[in-house]
Amino acid sequence: MSRDTTRSRALLKKAEGLMPGGVNSPVRAFRAVGGDPPFIARAAGATLFDEDGNEYVDYVGTWGPALLGHAHPEVVAAVQAAAARGLSFGAPTAAEIELALAIRGFFPSIEMMRLVSSGTEATMSALRLARGATGRDDVVKFEGCYHGHSDGLLVKAGSGLATFGEPDSAGVPADFARHTITLPYNDAQAVRDLFAARGAQIAAVIVEPVAGNMGTVLPAPGFLETLREVTQAHGALLILDEVMTGFRVARGGAQQLYGITPDLTCLGKVVGGGMPLAVYGGRAEIMKRIAPLGPVYQAGTLSGNPVATAAGLATLRLLDAPGLYSTLDATVAELCAGLQAAADEAGVKVTIPRVGGMFTVFFGEAPVRDFADAQRCDHARFGRFHRAMLDGGVYLPPSGYEACFVSAKHGRDEIERTLAAARVAFRA
Repeated sequence: MSRDTTRSRALLKKAEGLMPGGVNSPVRAFRAVGGDPPFIARAAGATLFDEDGNEYVDYVGTWGPALLGHAHPEVVAAVQAAAARGLSFGAPTAAEIELALAIRGFFPSIEMMRLVSSGTEATMSALRLARGATGRDDVVKFEGCYHGHSDGLLVKAGSGLATFGEPDSAGVPADFARHTITLPYNDAQAVRDLFAARGAQIAAVIVEPVAGNMGTVLPAPGFLETLREVTQAHGALLILDEVMTGFRVARGGAQQLYGITPDLTCLGKVVGGGMPLAVYGGRAEIMKRIAPLGPVYQAGTLSGNPVATAAGLATLRLLDAPGLYSTLDATVAELCAGLQAAADEAGVKVTIPRVGGMFTVFFGEAPVRDFADAQRCDHARFGRFHRAMLDGGVYLPPSGYEACFVSAKHGRDEIERTLAAARVAFRA
């Protein structure tokens, strides 16, 4: 279809004089896929509406939180009621306790927790706590896993199985990054070798149990088990960054799906129901090292914000609806099978890994197991596919390194519209 983009283009031009790239988060600028971003006016269920009046089936889902769909009436009502009582207090509330109890019901490994405002805050605080609890400085992350934009985590791998981190952003001092060791995702042997050589210096391993920031990349059999075994053997902590996977790949996140019990967990996205809210927590003996009980400092005026807490609590209550997760899994399975069939029919080589409510269309024939595999995919071709899908009324993440998110509001009509657009896009 031919989309009118007049107003969105005018808004982008105006925004470019006020914000770097005209956006408040880089991927929104569409530089990875080409073209200009539509400016969104509103959303409902599985549908976005832009400022030009175009309508899209949404697979960004505000980057994960919209598991129940956009503007769920019960969540909206909870937010409105909370806002009427006051937007922020900077003081304890009873709702914080209710939300913490609900979270512990989903994630038994989180015995104690702190509410914060973003996934970056959660991971940054969890790593500070791990260092404080162990008295060690070094942390291990995996290439292609994104844990927010704090200085110590904006690093990439060099050559070899393990390197000292190098800053992946201007403005990050090398001294910050040198305590972050980066390994290839899904390489269990590299983990064993590193801990054999330097285990006594490592405070923690942090990992996306299902990678979502290089596209959807599933853990290889035994990989997460190795992380749990090796960290326990060497007195390091295992931190699962479930900001993306929490509540989305299973009711109890990836740790339930794969049977892994971490020391600390980071949650975001779904836990706030679309509002700025995140969580870090884990074993009580570790969490008691946080001030005011211990020497590890973390604070935030908006932590536990009553409006965000109300949205999160309403969302978590709705996630226990009978059949929600089985229906979501069936929807994603049908959608991905249809996308694969459309690509095969057009003679386009793709691989489409999926888990729970997330998937990625990689343009390449080989399975994607790590960041190097993801980099070898045809991202220029993904860009052309993205633009064709947008013209067909389907809003995909504007990068081949991102996951697509499906909500409980994606039904028969949304699948059929998506597959109709995909058949045209793949042929083009």
